[in-house]
Amino acid sequence: MPQLFAGTSGFSYASWKPGFYPARMPSKNFLSHYAERLNSTEVNYTFRQLPKQSTLESWVNATPSHFVFSLKAHMRLTHILKLQNAGEFLEVFLKAVDPLRTARRLGPILFQLPPSFPCDPERLATFAGQLPADMKFAFEFSHLSWLNDAVYRTLEQHGIALCLAESEKLVVPEILTAPFVYARLRKPDYSAEDRAEIALRAKTLLAGGRDLYLYFKHEETPDGALYAQELLAKFARE
Repeated sequence: MPQLFAGTSGFSYASWKPGFYPARMPSKNFLSHYAERLNSTEVNYTFRQLPKQSTLESWVNATPSHFVFSLKAHMRLTHILKLQNAGEFLEVFLKAVDPLRTARRLGPILFQLPPSFPCDPERLATFAGQLPADMKFAFEFSHLSWLNDAVYRTLEQHGIALCLAESEKLVVPEILTAPFVYARLRKPDYSAEDRAEIALRAKTLLAGGRDLYLYFKHEETPDGALYAQELLAKFARE
């Protein structure tokens, strides 16, 4: 059965007390508490540095076996090399995150391309061909030129998801290019009507046979985490 993985972009926020974390909870217990209420998180930490094996092992030990970590790909791949001549560092990055893969706790890896990087279909195709076929990957584009049929075909050929990301500057069409869906909900607030619409769309996507990874934006308040928890509870009742 297709699964819904819902959470937030990050979890270690003291400002979520006491609305999500108990007022006196130490930060070292945040992840285990988060994992009692949600089943996935999107990790930004890997965008700027390679994780230590001990860090990943501690994450695995702090969470139940069904909990998965989606990771942002390192900025060296997306913002410095911009996918070009990136094979060597890609190997380094994938080796660094391998403890999550071997523990079967790794969700998709998200490549976020910068707004200053216009479409280069050949570079994308070359890089996509270097990605392991037995792992999940998603691409989030910030330059309008990437949203075209040639790019969608390349993603589909390699089973890579087009990230369905909300943005004030760019409207990403709901094009499904992979056996799973990766969605990032970026608004700071969602009304009850908004959340009902999100739940309905999630139900439709799951009914289509695809796992759904859905992450609300973190803010100074715990609203995103509470929205994700509400969504998971709704599906648990159905």
